[in-house]
Amino acid sequence: MLSKSHPDYFCEQIGSIVVLDAARRFVILGTLVSVDSQYLTLENADVHDLCDTQTTRDLYVLESHNHGVRANRQRVVVRREEIVSMSLLTDVIE
Repeated sequence: MLSKSHPDYFCEQIGSIVVLDAARRFVILGTLVSVDSQYLTLENADVHDLCDTQTTRDLYVLESHNHGVRANRQRVVVRREEIVSMSLLTDVIE
């Protein structure tokens, strides 16, 4: 899970579109707007349940990179303990 010991990295990404890989079946994309010791808050977010589609996580993120985030939430608050990794959407490699 994401370490609470590196808040500066997360704070540096505020205002950027990020990809959160959740420990379970979700991938979450959106603009990171706030960070604290327990939660990350994203706006204009896409909370995507991978069980609802046959698309892989990597392909879904690549499509979002190429075509933009398809927001289905104005704001979402995500527990840091649920997150395996975070990257910038601009860092996605084709």
